[in-house]
Amino acid sequence: MRRYGDFDAAEDAVQEALVAAAAHWPKDGVPEQPMAWLTRTASRRMIDQWRSDESRRAREATVAQPETAPPESPDEDDTLLLLFLCCHPSLAPGSAIPLTLRAVGGLTTAEIARAFLVPEPTMAQRISRAKQRIRDSGIGFEMPTDDELTDRLRSVLRVLYLTFNEGYASSAGRELQRADLADEAIRLARMLQQTLPDEPEVLGLLSLMLLTDARRDARADADGDLIPLPAQDRSRWDRARIVEGLALLDRAMGSGRVGEYRLQAAIAALHDRAPTADQTDWPQIAGLYGLLEQVTGSPVVTLNRAVAVAMADGPAAGLALLDTVEEPLRGFYRVDAVRAHLLEMAGDTQGAITHFRAAASRTTSLPEQRYLLRQALRLNES
Repeated sequence: MRRYGDFDAAEDAVQEALVAAAAHWPKDGVPEQPMAWLTRTASRRMIDQWRSDESRRAREATVAQPETAPPESPDEDDTLLLLFLCCHPSLAPGSAIPLTLRAVGGLTTAEIARAFLVPEPTMAQRISRAKQRIRDSGIGFEMPTDDELTDRLRSVLRVLYLTFNEGYASSAGRELQRADLADEAIRLARMLQQTLPDEPEVLGLLSLMLLTDARRDARADADGDLIPLPAQDRSRWDRARIVEGLALLDRAMGSGRVGEYRLQAAIAALHDRAPTADQTDWPQIAGLYGLLEQVTGSPVVTLNRAVAVAMADGPAAGLALLDTVEEPLRGFYRVDAVRAHLLEMAGDTQGAITHFRAAASRTTSLPEQRYLLRQALRLNES
């Protein structure tokens, strides 16, 4: 992208290079410099395509330069740099983040749409328009300056956060979680923290990931079915990750205005510190969600706060708060799931059954669907 300035063509060329590698490397062996091999192959594919294009003459100056192979590419991981490059200055965060999730994060358009709570065709159009805007802007994919790194940091953090979320709790399919995706998000967050060691929100995001991912092994049973947080065997939580996450949070909380990732990490820390589910400090969690709601203005945060408020002050208080997000989150399965849980707490068994079933019909995650249907069946038999 930096060399040729065409996002779509670069994507296509890299994909063709990967296909070529899949065909040749098993027979011929992995080259000594795999990244350089891929870069040269992708470059040749791109040049061949341009040479056959009707507008070749307009691009002759560009095409004429690399008559020989491009310079060797160092075999180093530049994924983090690519995240910053894709959070392009010509794009608003609402366009740059989906584009980066698709091109670098490896998420499908459907997964990105679910993360943004919009229909898949809407997200596909948004990503397509983002690519077009980059082409029309005439701004190349240049190495960002230090100031530009800072300007793009918020979008990069969001990309890592959403990538981790999809890995920790898959939004669709047979698997409850995708460990490879969560691990990659954590790896990149570590790289980012090494690059910006004292940035509070970077520390907060890495802390949040570690404190949340520490529960990975306890979240599913032997059949891959969901085990909710209160029922998890806390002895299976990864204590080393919890200790590391808490240390990062302590470093993050002492500087500057508190941001959304530090607040979420603080909430995760309260869950991880509780010896049992009954000893969870729900009033403090509800208070932190209130602060997070002020920072983000997100109805999803309000949805989570409704649960915490119900646990702290009773289900009626939680249901009243839940009513405020019914419209902005219309159709989101978690609204029904939370309402079912709170109605069960309030003693409305039939209402809980209805909403557990409604939530099950709306989720695209099969493990979550099975869990929600089991809750409805349990109540129906009680």
